[in-house]
Amino acid sequence: MKKLAVAYLCGLTLVLSLFSGCGGSSGSGQGTTALDAGNLNLIFVVSPDLAYHTPGDINPDTANLSDQGLQRSLRLASYLKQQLLDNRNVTAIYALTPTTHLQTANKYPDMTALGYIQQFALLNQTTLTIDNAPYTANNVPINTSYVSGALPANAADPAKTFGYCPDCRGLVFDDVQNSNGRLITDIIKQSRSNAFGGYYVFSSPWETTRAMLDYIDQLYGSSLMPPTSFVDANQIYVVSITPAGQVSLHTYDSKLDPPTTYPVLPAHPAFDTACTPPLQPLFSTTRSTGVDGAVVPANSNVNETVYIIRHAEAHPDPGMQFEDGNYVGAGQWRALDLPNALQDKIKRPNVVYSVDPAQWYPISATRNVSYVRPSLTAFPYAVANNLPYYLVSSFSLFDPNQSQLTSNFFFTGGRFSNKTVLVAWESGRIRPMLNALLNSYGEGIPPQLDPTTWPSADYDTIWRVQLDANGNLTVDDSLCEGIDTGKLPVSAPQF
Repeated sequence: MKKLAVAYLCGLTLVLSLFSGCGGSSGSGQGTTALDAGNLNLIFVVSPDLAYHTPGDINPDTANLSDQGLQRSLRLASYLKQQLLDNRNVTAIYALTPTTHLQTANKYPDMTALGYIQQFALLNQTTLTIDNAPYTANNVPINTSYVSGALPANAADPAKTFGYCPDCRGLVFDDVQNSNGRLITDIIKQSRSNAFGGYYVFSSPWETTRAMLDYIDQLYGSSLMPPTSFVDANQIYVVSITPAGQVSLHTYDSKLDPPTTYPVLPAHPAFDTACTPPLQPLFSTTRSTGVDGAVVPANSNVNETVYIIRHAEAHPDPGMQFEDGNYVGAGQWRALDLPNALQDKIKRPNVVYSVDPAQWYPISATRNVSYVRPSLTAFPYAVANNLPYYLVSSFSLFDPNQSQLTSNFFFTGGRFSNKTVLVAWESGRIRPMLNALLNSYGEGIPPQLDPTTWPSADYDTIWRVQLDANGNLTVDDSLCEGIDTGKLPVSAPQF
């Protein structure tokens, strides 16, 4: 982010109205006590990237969290909730938009900022109105959607679907447009206009965190003395603003010393359950050249296996209407257990893919959410197995042709020939995508899948797609993760 001159900031009418002039009273210090709920608290969590991290937190081959980094994030969540928030509810969470920060020559999207703050999101609560009554679930949304003017190359333009999300925008890594600064200014402005106070958490790499702290420092007369260099992943920076406009910067040290092994969940009766009775009818079919008129597409991949899973538990209400873009506390049990659940059921993938969490959609006339849950479901699996993790960003889930686009992406062009792939996807779009794939071998060859939505209570089924050396196709849904949704705790596991 480019620094803006203080004189220029002081000349802005907006800034004058928000801050009653530049250079207000401020201070800095080490934080030891819980934050005052009556203040506006801007909490900055430094997520690890390849350039700045505590040794052992990042896998250098994948630019993703290591087991140790995941362990730190799980423990950091409890520290934030208990120490800083005094077990109060967070107001909002913002994370780096992953595709704005591509790392290594392989251009891995930076999923660590989003994955790093997920456990904390699940220790808070969201209340929505369901059937004219309030319903509370153990999670909050994470805002990470694309910002106008900062769309990465080769990412689908949100303007072609719903436009840019006005209230679920994420953080930008190379923020030449000062999008992050405008977000912070908007938060302060809204707090001044409404009930003052709250807890706003920002999860981003050191480079982005430092730039945001510098921006706030300029807003308040360059008197906060933000840190000039990265210390370690345990440092949390908090800017607190009182209703009277007094501003202070505090540093909290979580002093975490996480294990270097993958998190071990306590034994639970929800794990290791049978696939029966299936919530989806068993389905199996093949498409082979010359059989029933089938023809292998000319550009078909070969020697490919794809396993497709749904996101973790997201609708805890009986009517399955609860929706905020994230999965809920129960889903964290599934997500963290996924490496164990899949170990003996699928062939080890070469790579993991998921929906771009920067995609968003409206859930009401006044509320919009980033669609983070599929990518966060597969995130622990990629960490545990040290696998490359990519996002599908080149087209939108809301594209009218998304079924064919998804089929083309994963099964044509040779990208995944001789590969095994794990895909975490949106459930209602899995069957239509598989039908598009089946129909590419010849329209209307039976059997076909019922294209209706995946059963809402089914988080367990695994679809398997196989292409042999000649491109002949097999599709079935005989596998499952073996995790019983009905037996999962409603709260996320504690660390």
